[in-house]
Amino acid sequence: MLKPISTSTREQILLDGLWLFALDTPDRPEPWGSVLDTRREAPVPASYNDVFADQEIHDHVGWVWYQRTVRVPRGWSGERVILRVDAATHEGVVYVGDRRVAHHIGGYTPFEADITDLAEAGAEIRITIGVNNELTNETIPPGTITTDEFGRRKQTYRHDFYNYAGLARSVRLYSVPTVHVTDVTVATDVEGATGVVDYRVEASAAAQVVVRLRDAAGVEVARAEGDAGRIEVTDAELWRPGRGYLYTLEVDLVAGGALQDRYEVPVGIRSVRVEGARFLINGEPFFFRGFGKHEDSAIRGRGFDNAIMVHDFALMEWMGANSFRTSHYPYAEEFLEYADRHGIVVIDETAAVGLNLGLGGGFHGRVTEKSFSPTMFNDNTQAAHAQGIRELIARDKNHPSVVMWSITNEPESVEDGAREYFEPLVALARELDPTRPLTYANEYRGQFHNDRLADLFDVICLNRYYGWYMETGDLVMAEHRLETELRGWQTTFGKPIIITEYGADTLAGLHAVTTQAWSEEFQTSLLQTYHRVFDRIDAVIGEQVWNFADFQTSQGVIRVDGNKKGVFTRDRRPKAAAHELRARWTAAAAAEAGSETASTS
Repeated sequence: MLKPISTSTREQILLDGLWLFALDTPDRPEPWGSVLDTRREAPVPASYNDVFADQEIHDHVGWVWYQRTVRVPRGWSGERVILRVDAATHEGVVYVGDRRVAHHIGGYTPFEADITDLAEAGAEIRITIGVNNELTNETIPPGTITTDEFGRRKQTYRHDFYNYAGLARSVRLYSVPTVHVTDVTVATDVEGATGVVDYRVEASAAAQVVVRLRDAAGVEVARAEGDAGRIEVTDAELWRPGRGYLYTLEVDLVAGGALQDRYEVPVGIRSVRVEGARFLINGEPFFFRGFGKHEDSAIRGRGFDNAIMVHDFALMEWMGANSFRTSHYPYAEEFLEYADRHGIVVIDETAAVGLNLGLGGGFHGRVTEKSFSPTMFNDNTQAAHAQGIRELIARDKNHPSVVMWSITNEPESVEDGAREYFEPLVALARELDPTRPLTYANEYRGQFHNDRLADLFDVICLNRYYGWYMETGDLVMAEHRLETELRGWQTTFGKPIIITEYGADTLAGLHAVTTQAWSEEFQTSLLQTYHRVFDRIDAVIGEQVWNFADFQTSQGVIRVDGNKKGVFTRDRRPKAAAHELRARWTAAAAAEAGSETASTS
């Protein structure tokens, strides 16, 4: 799905701001037939849970309603008018006036509706958006809803981050010509000094397709015609980690000798391959240094905020990080656009977290039934998961920063049914995008000798907590167990290994002379322990600490105001571990830069 942009043939307006807001109640009449009867206003984009000082809103399970009136620009007469919701967590329905125009399930990918017949140029329209935060065994991510003896509905889930809900990303109104571009797919490669750009264009009606590739200065470097083809760029400037050079693919639709529509796609020319135990970008080995993150901040919850995004990237740059994983859902497109421009490498993940009955809230529980069964994660769950993969790849396929798809985090991978569930999803992802490697994040019960999924994927990603959840505080045993396991993976599979999660909960300001879990010194020592092991294992090609910053979770006896594994606090103040990582990663970056300079001199 193409993101709305403004060009010579297209316009858009952001509907960010304050919307009328109300909880759905059994006695509330359908709100889309008239003005929503409420005095409450909610900010968009933002999660609604923490905005109001109201326990009922914070804990609400079910539908909420947003509403506002907007005037369609007068200049849009004769154009198609599209209403787009960047995300509604986890289910959304949209009404214009009293007509339902869109419905979507899945909380982190966009959906839209053509509302031309309801949106007269120059006139006002009333937009009502319902958002439902319910999770069941057949949603992605999954959850369970119960009703207590007082009639209160409660949501439980198996992922260790708070179930923030609402309109956490922008809502947009945009115009396109009657004949317009509906999709563009770009795939790049590098052959010697030549950059290769394969493209495919889809349109709403038959038209001549003309594409031009322009460099960063706007100079045309190549041109082609036809709805699919290949462009070659001699001595191409490549997109590289740390330097996000972007060309622009300018796509024109022409009919009757006149321009009908223009769409522009930023293009980073680069290649991505896995060879043996190496991950190659532009033919050069790449080592992932960075984090698992969250879209999470005080008050906003999962709401997108440009200031927080830019600050997070600045902190990663300060530390020498070069990558992150979109744990555990697709992030706002703005994150990927920023990563594209600045050369940050991204592992892009679906919202399939919690497909594992042996896990609960980040620690291990008891398996009481099969994860993959008709009554738990079943064919309907798999269908929702498949749709999530389709929508993730459709949205993010053109971003050069995205070098790998992760189709799930910590699923059950050792029991009967796991392979039958995941094998068709792996095949689907490869069919949708044969150019990028695939991975999934493995939890510790799936070991090299019993995991039933690892051979399906290109890169082995491991989430490991020796010294924290296992052998708590014993870093000698943690080092031994970690090295033993990593050598087992290396010998058994011979594939690249990324440690996509490792770390320890740490209370900022807690200090200790001796070993003490939760202290800043212990977090630093644990990271040092892991790094010694990583440096001894050739197949380890990445380390992504869990987590970049502290984040909110559901309430629990092991979670005091959220998960504290961040190397930054929730308000982005560094713990001692941040300085430890900065020393390690900036030294590694400097060594890589020196090696690259020597090889080109």
